[in-house]
Amino acid sequence: MPNSSSLEASFVLIDDGRQDASSPPVAPEKVTEVEAKDRSPTLLTHPSNNPSYIPGSIPSYAHDWSRNGTGGLRTHGRHFIDAYGRVCNLRGVNLSGSSKSPADHDHENFPGDHKFVTFVGRPFPLEEAPEHFSRLRRWGLTFIRFLVTWEAVEHEGPGIYDREYLDYLRSLLSLLPNYGISAFVSLHQDVWSRYSGGSGAPAWTLEAVGFDLRAIEEVGAAWLLGMRGRGHVEAERGIWPCGYQKLSAATMATCFWAGATYAPKLLVKDRHGREVNIQQYLQNAFLDMWELVARSVGDLEGVLGFEMMNEPHRGYIQIPSLHVFDYNTDLHLSHVPSAFQSFQLGAGHPTLVSTWTRSFPMPTKKTSTTLLNTSKRKAWRPDGPTNGRCLWELHHVWGWDNVKDQPVVLQENYFSKNPVTGKKVDWYTDFYYPLLNQWAERVRTVTSPDKLIFVEPIPNEFCPTSLAEHQPPNMVFAPHW
Repeated sequence: MPNSSSLEASFVLIDDGRQDASSPPVAPEKVTEVEAKDRSPTLLTHPSNNPSYIPGSIPSYAHDWSRNGTGGLRTHGRHFIDAYGRVCNLRGVNLSGSSKSPADHDHENFPGDHKFVTFVGRPFPLEEAPEHFSRLRRWGLTFIRFLVTWEAVEHEGPGIYDREYLDYLRSLLSLLPNYGISAFVSLHQDVWSRYSGGSGAPAWTLEAVGFDLRAIEEVGAAWLLGMRGRGHVEAERGIWPCGYQKLSAATMATCFWAGATYAPKLLVKDRHGREVNIQQYLQNAFLDMWELVARSVGDLEGVLGFEMMNEPHRGYIQIPSLHVFDYNTDLHLSHVPSAFQSFQLGAGHPTLVSTWTRSFPMPTKKTSTTLLNTSKRKAWRPDGPTNGRCLWELHHVWGWDNVKDQPVVLQENYFSKNPVTGKKVDWYTDFYYPLLNQWAERVRTVTSPDKLIFVEPIPNEFCPTSLAEHQPPNMVFAPHW
């Protein structure tokens, strides 16, 4: 690795008096959320306003977002401002896509022994950090959305945390101020998990619900070619987002956000031996993991805040029909089973599903049907909490008519209302905001109320009007488009 010299040298260290990564976290100033919310910004006077100021006399530059250059970034109205009252237009990058998979990902043997992987070195080895950070600084990209996954922290099992990875994170993020870079830590997920065709949650979360990791691809419950090193040729390009509607990811999202409402029969033992509903099981583990991440890096100068989850998805919650997905918001490409068809496939029934291809002027169109799961394999483990039955058959959303020898829908509107009260549900107000605010409080308790909270809605949807009423203090609305 080349040393920083000549051109690179002017883009590296701006102040050596930084916190050592090996030092223990320092307790932040404790400010109540009410104080943080109502506090008017106290502004400093920038040295350049002094008549005796000589240009270049201070170690700062226009895109230096470190505390040394800004006095600290904060929100004020619709803007980011610094301690001098200057509006700051932040420019930066995701760091990085490579963080979605482990450093030792094995395409040939996926899913392999999923307990023993390592994300140390993602996004890059620690010794290469000076080269990457100095390059970002030279390009003017000094605000980073730093990606972390749940799997990276807790891949081995519930409550078993990868301390080596957390130490790596702390060492890496402690370097940011030296390059004028600030970041927020974003917990990344796509399609729930690598094991359902995306990235994010560890494999044991799917196993807790009852999925057989080695069967879900064959039964059409996930698209996993990308995990096997494929997905780059034209016929396979861009299929992975369709996984949000498939059985594994949609079921996981539904159980995570609203398992107590829609899967009350799914009870599992948590790491303390208590029998709890799957929602409580998943959310408790999620919050415990997040608290550990926040404790590990939340005191670092370069970490301005946190984002609970990238591109959250509602799963089956609020879908108006079990027979069709919304073409305008849910990608239709390749095999697109409806929710009802996914249930059948996962239960071991060969099923004809629509096949969609790219077109013009509409993005895609239905061109054929394909018979999936001809092997009659099941997505559900016989030794799992559902005893091999489809979770949604267990809750009488659908069933098998033995007289007609065919599947039947029993509750068409099951996911659009509360099954007990009959009231219509709203994913944001009933499920998302409660966890969001619980998470924000948990993170701020172990860091500081001044930390920024970055919040995303579901992609391809308008900003929910209910957000203003439920937003946590110091929130930054950070949608994808």
